[in-house]
Amino acid sequence: MPETLTPTQLTRDLAVRDLTDPAGGPHAVQLVVERAVAAVAGSRTEVRRWPGDRIVTVADNYDNLGYDPGDVTRDARYTRYVDADHVLRSHSSAMVPAALRALAARPADDVLLVCPGVVYRRDSIDRLHTGTPHQLDLWRITRTQVTDLERLVAALVENLLPGRRWRLEPRRHPYTVDGAQLDVEHRGEWVEVAECGLAHPAVLARAGLGAGWSGLALGMGLDRMLMLLKGIPDIRLLRSADPAVVAQLADLAPYRPVSVLPPVRRDLSIAVAADDRAEDLDDRVRTALGDDADVVERVEIRQETPCAQLAPQALARLGATEDQKNLLVRITLRPLDATLSDREANVLRDRAYAALHQGSGSQSPESERGEAP
Repeated sequence: MPETLTPTQLTRDLAVRDLTDPAGGPHAVQLVVERAVAAVAGSRTEVRRWPGDRIVTVADNYDNLGYDPGDVTRDARYTRYVDADHVLRSHSSAMVPAALRALAARPADDVLLVCPGVVYRRDSIDRLHTGTPHQLDLWRITRTQVTDLERLVAALVENLLPGRRWRLEPRRHPYTVDGAQLDVEHRGEWVEVAECGLAHPAVLARAGLGAGWSGLALGMGLDRMLMLLKGIPDIRLLRSADPAVVAQLADLAPYRPVSVLPPVRRDLSIAVAADDRAEDLDDRVRTALGDDADVVERVEIRQETPCAQLAPQALARLGATEDQKNLLVRITLRPLDATLSDREANVLRDRAYAALHQGSGSQSPESERGEAP
């Protein structure tokens, strides 16, 4: 039985606003969805929207999409389990199997399945990542053989990011054939914005769409696309309550920077399990801070040392064991709408420290420094 969310954690996660849902009010993310749909729907294509439920079966999140039973992504490190058979959807593709089954029950010759929504990830904390990103799956399913993936991608990029250079790089996905990653050029660098491929026949067959059916599948990060489209520098701005920011999230016009507040940085020296990763630390900080997590701009591992290499005095100060590792972690705090006092920053630091440090040492975090071997 995988580790499951507590009732408090589940309630908190389900309370996160889905910016793709018009019921919560208008948002520029919804405009990106509409542009994407208009770009890839043919003149005779029936558009069927399937936002789906946030809690989905493990089968729809993984098995019905062709994921291997031993795939590492199933681990509780990366997936938020509600119980043994249900998860908070970890990608918008989790909505596709149910949408395909509905299509099998009420077939049409040419259909675009539109599956947008917030998803739940164990992800890094920085200006480009969040644990609750928004994604969009677009699956064009027909009774004929469709293979022109590049045409679909070209239409999407031209509609959303006109004039940008783009490329398709081969990638393997369990739910596609001839899978690819879509990158667009941004300030001289390639940025991933979507994954795509031919809809895998086995995925269609599991949903009741057998021989004669085919399709094109594309999954897109809506937050990243909106940030590129408007020039938004920090993903946290998409949920900002600052009126000067909110007013700019009603359209797709270029973003005009709002005053930037100074960052506050705190360094922590902690002992953690040897197999802990950056995503594990970020998730613990996010959970510990709750509603205050939006203040965290970045959690960065600055130095990593096996505890077995530490001097005995350092090991004792940390209260660590030799099978753990010592991390020097820098937490950058930068609210979007107010300046933090030192006291407020230290309270947040202490809460993060309590969630991260797995040693028995009782020293206060301000006395911590990176330990040298």
